[in-house]
Amino acid sequence: MKSADPAGGRLWAMVAATARPMPGRVASDGAHTSAPQRDVATNPSARAVATSATRSASSEAPPSRASRAIEPRRHHRIRRGTAPLTARIDLHGLDQDGARLTLTRFIMRAQTEGHRTVLVITGKGALGGGVLRRRVPDWLAEPPLRGVTAGFSEAHRRHGGQGALYVALKRPRLL
Repeated sequence: MKSADPAGGRLWAMVAATARPMPGRVASDGAHTSAPQRDVATNPSARAVATSATRSASSEAPPSRASRAIEPRRHHRIRRGTAPLTARIDLHGLDQDGARLTLTRFIMRAQTEGHRTVLVITGKGALGGGVLRRRVPDWLAEPPLRGVTAGFSEAHRRHGGQGALYVALKRPRLL
């Protein structure tokens, strides 16, 4: 049994008034998106809803992983085995603090030793939601590792699949 909720009806009317179809789509009333839309500034309640939605969307950090992927040709060579993995580290059994410190030391040392591609094994974690699996890409995209890594990608199944990452290292700078 439905109960009539006047407050809910007003709220839905505000949301419906501010909703617009995606570009190139046709609205349910048959109007195309190029038709003029109702101005949010004329309705103070709708303006508050739109402002809070914009504020929450802008507070989220942009994903850092998208721009840090290994270039496709290099990734393909690593997967095929023609670009060797010259060093590897296994972070199983470490807590976040220990894993971050160990990873930082490993990556910095690998770069100074001239390694170009390394394998970082994080493990999948319980039910595939491991903490290290989620955090290692973030650590690689933050200082000081951001200046050392050229990119990273999920490993091929024979190298650990979802529980491992290929990390491409930049050449060390000569002084």
